[in-house]
Amino acid sequence: MICVSVVEKAPESVIQIANSAEMAEIRIDLCKFDENSVKHVFTNISLPTIATCRPNYCNDEQRTVLLKTAILSGARYVDVEIESATEFKNSIISFAHEHGCKVIISYHNYENTPSIEELRNIGNTCFSQQADIAKVATTALSQHDSAVVLSLYAEYDNLVALAMGEYGKISRIANICLGSP
Repeated sequence: MICVSVVEKAPESVIQIANSAEMAEIRIDLCKFDENSVKHVFTNISLPTIATCRPNYCNDEQRTVLLKTAILSGARYVDVEIESATEFKNSIISFAHEHGCKVIISYHNYENTPSIEELRNIGNTCFSQQADIAKVATTALSQHDSAVVLSLYAEYDNLVALAMGEYGKISRIANICLGSP
């Protein structure tokens, strides 16, 4: 299954695009949605959705409201960053699990790919923090970096691992073959 990330500003466009895919990540932060738009969008999408609202859009109190609204409106997954404040993260995780929504705890590194040992620690941290799925996204500066990221599939189930950048393109295809949900 391929998941598309939707960042349109108009709620009706988001609904149309999402409903034409197999699965959609709705980037609440990049769509710049308020609570009413979140409710409208997630209520009207008929396929699995991921609710994502990165911290650059609003404060944790506002993100909590937006993500909980998405969960109550039908999001099947919610994505929270590994580095998020513990109180915020725990609030979203427990709320999601109480409402049958799976939790993705994500790690993004926009500069490089850490060592395999560091990536294992990140994966272990995600799952110890109650992730149903761990997401590890790094920046590949070489083909070796993509191979390092993809090697995580030998150690974890329920993992989305990929490398960004020119050298990382292959990881977005290979990860499906290696078991990425």
